[in-house]
Amino acid sequence: MSLATGIAIYLTLWWTALFAILPLGNKTYAESGIEVKDGGDPGAPVNPNLKSKFITTTWVSALFWGALWLVLKFGLVKLPPFPQG
Repeated sequence: MSLATGIAIYLTLWWTALFAILPLGNKTYAESGIEVKDGGDPGAPVNPNLKSKFITTTWVSALFWGALWLVLKFGLVKLPPFPQG
């Protein structure tokens, strides 16, 4: 796996993990009993904790990327060669 391919795979894993982690642990305005004003959405999170979710996304993605790298490094799954152009 080349450096560019590894970075592209990591970024794809990172965004996929982010969308899976974002809804975890959120309380909405409706669940908290807070009145929404000025056209806000009652389903929006009160405190989304984005910093901790970005950190969690980073290490989860690193674990998945590392597992994928090990699988490819030790040849547990053979990939066909990419065409050279």
